[in-house]
Amino acid sequence: MNHQIIDDRDTTLSIEDVAALRANLHEQRLFRQEQLQQLSAPATTRADARPERQAASQIEVRVQLAAYARMVLADVEAALTRMGQGHYGTCGLCRGSIARERLMIVPQARYCARCQQVREAGR
Repeated sequence: MNHQIIDDRDTTLSIEDVAALRANLHEQRLFRQEQLQQLSAPATTRADARPERQAASQIEVRVQLAAYARMVLADVEAALTRMGQGHYGTCGLCRGSIARERLMIVPQARYCARCQQVREAGR
C-alpha cells in the first residue's frame, strides 16, 4: 500500500485523508452495486396492472439510473485502482495534482478542476 503524501498546490493529502477517501470510495462502490442489483430486479408491481405508457417510462428511468450507476461505479473502481498503484490525486491529463478540496467532494475525480473544465467545454 502506498502511503505517499500527495502534493496539491496549497495543501497535501495526509495519510488520514487518503484513508478517509478510500473508505468513502468503498462505501460508494457498495452503494452503487446495491443500486444496480435493485434496478435489475423485477418490478414489485405487475406491469400489466399499469398503463402501457407509464410502464415504458418507468423502464426508461430504470435504464437511465442503471447506466448512471454503472458509470459512477466504473469511476469509483478506477479511483481505487489509482490508489493501489500510487497515482491517486494526479490529474489524468496534465499530470498535476488534483486539489485536496476537490477530492474531498469528488473522491473519484480523474482530473484537476482546470482540466475538467476544458474537457466539459470540448463536449
